[in-house]
Parts: sequence; structure tokens; C-alpha cells
Amino acid sequence: MLEMKVFREDSKAVFENLKRRKMPDDIAKGVIQMDQEWRELIDEGNKLRSQRNRISREIGELKKKGKDGSDLLGEMAKIKKGLMGNESKTKETLASREEARMRVPNLLDSEVPQGQSEHDNRELSLHGKKKKTKTSRPHQEVMELVGGVDLKRAANVTGRRFYFLTGDLARLEMALINYAIDVLCERGYSLTIPPFMMNKEAYEGVVDLNDFEEVMYKIEDHDLYLIATSEHPLTSRFKNEIIEIKGEPLRYAGISTNFRREVGAHGMSDRGIWRVHQFAKVEQVIICKPEDSKKFHDELVANAIHIFKGLEIPFRVVDICTGDIGTVAARKFDLEAWMPSSQQWKEVVSASNCRSYQSVRLNMRYRTPEGTDFPHTLNATAIATTRALAAILENNQQADGSVVIPKVLRKWMGDQNLIKAK
Repeated sequence: MLEMKVFREDSKAVFENLKRRKMPDDIAKGVIQMDQEWRELIDEGNKLRSQRNRISREIGELKKKGKDGSDLLGEMAKIKKGLMGNESKTKETLASREEARMRVPNLLDSEVPQGQSEHDNRELSLHGKKKKTKTSRPHQEVMELVGGVDLKRAANVTGRRFYFLTGDLARLEMALINYAIDVLCERGYSLTIPPFMMNKEAYEGVVDLNDFEEVMYKIEDHDLYLIATSEHPLTSRFKNEIIEIKGEPLRYAGISTNFRREVGAHGMSDRGIWRVHQFAKVEQVIICKPEDSKKFHDELVANAIHIFKGLEIPFRVVDICTGDIGTVAARKFDLEAWMPSSQQWKEVVSASNCRSYQSVRLNMRYRTPEGTDFPHTLNATAIATTRALAAILENNQQADGSVVIPKVLRKWMGDQNLIKAK
């Protein structure tokens, strides 16, 4: 969330940001109003405490002189009652202010393109060439041809949008994970396997649960959610801590199985493994000083570009517009792979600069010469395996149904260069 000083000292920026996002400003106005009420209640409480302390001293002095202080005792009782009411109202007002503040979105970078939907995202660069093939089978058909998936039995034991991945396709998924890990570890990222569950308080530090809770799986009778990406536990890891950032930022390569309900998703993406409830992912996370976050945002995108260039899949980089960016990010870039069967660009990587929005929610600070400050947090996909697999299957399929394995993955595939059709 935004620091309270932004509402107090630069409310104009908050309202201009909401206007850019085409969002109502009533919640932000409520934050400012409740903050004013809270500060007035704090002042009122301090005055009541001062009166209580003064009367307490007067009663003590009267008792020393053997005089009756019953009148003052009655006044003291009234002040104590008023103070109890003040403290209760102060606490309630602060809780309401903070709840509303959590719902005000991040301030967008000035360079974010204006737009209403994904159709208004701005293309920044193109990489690779669309391959001319006589066949353009969708990835789910290719998976069946090579005998690498069992969707029907997965649906029987679990439900729709789950899968058994077998044989060479299972090996190909592991190859993708190892490839992404090698790239990131060579570039100074610390490989980390996080918990696959988080409690609500930690989750509220990294996402807007009002928007995100319907995406997540809640563990019944426990204050726990299955993670939707390793970004979430990796970023919330330092909740309520003061961390050290000396020179280089904190860089993490998170590897996890992720779980998403994908409520409301429908259409062609329902088929195969493009939009599923469970998938593996290697994620990039950086925690850095505020002045460095733009530079490290570019680094995350460059890492993803390097990975997908290595896979030799045609893709493009797009700048996400105001209507498609979401609540938490200040700037976001996506990589979209070319999918021949649908003749569409589809997202395979998302890279976000969240600035201090998450660290404020988490109360995570870093040490500075002047004291402490909120660091900036950034995240980006390295490889989401199911989507990378789908892109490989569609772009590398052969007329006979076989699939050419990208060269960079072959060392994890026993040096074979082809997944043969069954």
C-alpha cells in the first residue's frame, strides 16, 4: 500500500493516479478523512490523559493535607470513561483507515501507456521469426500425439484443468526448470524453495486479497492458502524486519509448484495445459534500494528475454497499459509467445516493479545512513513450465506429430533432439 505521507503530503498524485486508472476516488477520500479523524482522536486522547494525570496529582495533594477529594474523584471517573471510549474509537478508526488504504492501488509510473484493456498494451520489441509450418495443431493435440499427457484420467481423480504429464514431456518440463535455474544462478540469484502455503496476514502483504482471493485455494479450518507463485512467500519472507542491502540487491530464484483456481477463465485456454490449477514455475524476485528499481526491472526483463531467446520461440515484449496492470505494480512488462494454432500472442512472462507498495504493507524496511526506509520489490517469471511447454509444442511440431527439442534443453534430455510421435 501507499505510505500514509503520500495521502497527507501529495493527495493530488493519489487522485490523478486513480483518474488514470479510471477508478473511483471515494476510497482514497475515505482514507484522508479517517486519517484526519484518527489524528483528532489521538489529540483528544492526549488531552484526556493530561487531565487525568493533573487530577490524579491534585487528589494526591489533597490526601496529603487530609482533605476530601470526592468531587475530583467524580471528575476522574468521567475522564476515565471518556478515555476508554476515545481509545476504542481511535483503534476502530485506525483499523478502518488501514483497511481502506490497502485497497488504494499503487502509483503508476509516468511512462505506463494509457489504455482500457490488454488490447491497448504497447509492443516494445519482437524476437525470433514465426516459423512457416504446414501444420498448426494446438498444443493439446500435439501432446496426445507424442503420448505425453493424460488429461482424462487427471479429470477423473482431481477435476478439470489438472493433468498427468508423462515420459518425454515430463522430462522436458524438468529440463525447462533446470535451464532457468542455471541461467539465474549464473547471474547471481540465490535458488530458494519456499513454503507452498502462507497465512492470510503474510498474503495481505503482497496482494490485494479483495481481488486475488478468488484465485487462491484456501485450506479449510486453517489460516493458510496454497501459494499462487513463489514471488509471494519470497517477498513476504522479511515481513516486520529491517534488512540489510549493501551494494547489490537481494536476488532470489524461487522454484515452486503453484496453485490457482482460475475462476471465470473460459474458452480455448481451458483446453490442454495453458490455463491450469497446478503448475511449476521458476520466479525471479529482487529487493533493492528505491533509486535502483528501474535498473533492476530492466534486468528481470533481460533475463526472461535471454531465456526465451535460448528456447528459440518467437515472442514479443509489451508494455502493460493502465487498464491491464492490476493493483500492485507501478510498471509491468510481459513477454508473449507466438501460438500458431490460434494465431495469437499469449503471455508467458510477467515482470513487475512494485516499488515500495508491498514493503509498506509488509512493514519491511532496510537500513540507511539516516535510519530506515522501505525497499522496492520486483518480480518476474523466468519459466512457467506449462505455458513454455505449450509454446514449444506449437512452434516446434513436425508434420508427423513429433516435436523438435530446443537445443539448450537437450543436455537434460539425454542429448535427444526429438520427441517422437507414438
